[in-house]
Amino acid sequence: MNPLFAAICTGLGILCVSRLDRDKRFPISRAIWIPLAWLLIGSSRPVSAWLVGNVQQGANYEEGSPLDRTLLTILIALGLFALSKRMRLVRAILRVNLPIIVFFLYCLASILWSDFPFVSFKRWTRGAADLVMILVIITDSHWEAVFKWLLTRIAFLLVPLSVLIIKFFPQYGRAYSISGAQMWTGVCTDKNGLGAICMIFGTALLWQMLPLSSTQQANRLRNRELIAKGTVFAMTLYLIWVIDSKTALICFLLANTLILLTWLGPRFRKSSILSVIVAGMVISCFCVLFLGFGGSALQTMGRKSDLTGRTEIWATVLPLAKNPWLGTGYEDFWMGERFATLASTLGATLNQAHNGYLEIYLNLGWIGLILLGAIIVTGYRNLMSGFHSNLEMGRLKLAFFTICLVYNFTEATFKMMSPIWITFLWAAMAAPKPRVRSRIFAPEIHSPDLVGVDKSDAPSILPHWTRA
Repeated sequence: MNPLFAAICTGLGILCVSRLDRDKRFPISRAIWIPLAWLLIGSSRPVSAWLVGNVQQGANYEEGSPLDRTLLTILIALGLFALSKRMRLVRAILRVNLPIIVFFLYCLASILWSDFPFVSFKRWTRGAADLVMILVIITDSHWEAVFKWLLTRIAFLLVPLSVLIIKFFPQYGRAYSISGAQMWTGVCTDKNGLGAICMIFGTALLWQMLPLSSTQQANRLRNRELIAKGTVFAMTLYLIWVIDSKTALICFLLANTLILLTWLGPRFRKSSILSVIVAGMVISCFCVLFLGFGGSALQTMGRKSDLTGRTEIWATVLPLAKNPWLGTGYEDFWMGERFATLASTLGATLNQAHNGYLEIYLNLGWIGLILLGAIIVTGYRNLMSGFHSNLEMGRLKLAFFTICLVYNFTEATFKMMSPIWITFLWAAMAAPKPRVRSRIFAPEIHSPDLVGVDKSDAPSILPHWTRA
């Protein structure tokens, strides 16, 4: 097939599934386009990479692209402007999420001992902007419907485009690994990135399709949604199977198992049983990967005991951690002399440790790991405390939370603009207490920021926040 004709057909297909899935019951505010653009860039590749190639090494990796910097700065400014109209809601949310705030403040303080303070500050700004984008979403008056719309629109765009450029534009959709093997990258820069977006957005699609089987909507509307989401979900299954990203595949299966179990029956929704299931998943993966239990499982997945060279990377980078308590500074480790040393020692250029917990240790030290642990512990407690009050959102939060913990065993995604990190932060965030909501959120319904929302919608909006 001619590549141009294939591109036209793909574009029409994206428009078709988007129209089939269109829901006119809830207004989509203009502010939601800001996190949509942010997530599209973070889930694929920098805009400059589409124009001049994906150059991420040496000085370019340290300095970044002026084009990307300008676009991201504009998005950050727009996000802050949107939040400036919702400050009462924002302050209430931040007050009950102190572990997350303390973590980001420590990341900011680490710039003081960074070898590249200005570069670290720029990256911290982008990292803090992840939190800004989450707040833009969850302070929307119809945030649940908007959140579903955002997840599906990213999936509708990135998944079909990945199939298109892999098949018809290989100069953009394929690359070569360090060993020289060809890999499918799609809209991302490597196969692991493509696996991650298939894992995240494929899970979101299944999560939305399951309730449609028991919905009371008109059959026509339900069938249109199923056709749209089912088509893209089938593409996701195809991609995640053929790109050979085992971590993404295993996490995808874990996430969808959790969603299916909590959807099938009440017995699996008990907090004690869910905690046992989640702990079993995380501990089992840890034991197979790091303790040598079930070694045949790695062979079955086509992986060696060195986890495709990851153990060599870990052994090489650990001696370079000169400050075990404070680390080298936020997103600072993979630059300067350390970058050159690792390139000569490993014979390859890297920008991550392929383990999220080790990556935090290298950049932020033991203090950073302790603060991350605080987010994990309090985040899980927040998640379970609100699970039954909003079962639909609760099961997606649980899935995103769990796969982030497991995925970071072999990839480093506790970092800026990663869709896995962004969805993890959203899942870990707590909602204000009921008495605070009643005092703060009700006046916000009459705020000029909620243009187009009928005052009679107040009773239906407030329960959304009770389940945030």
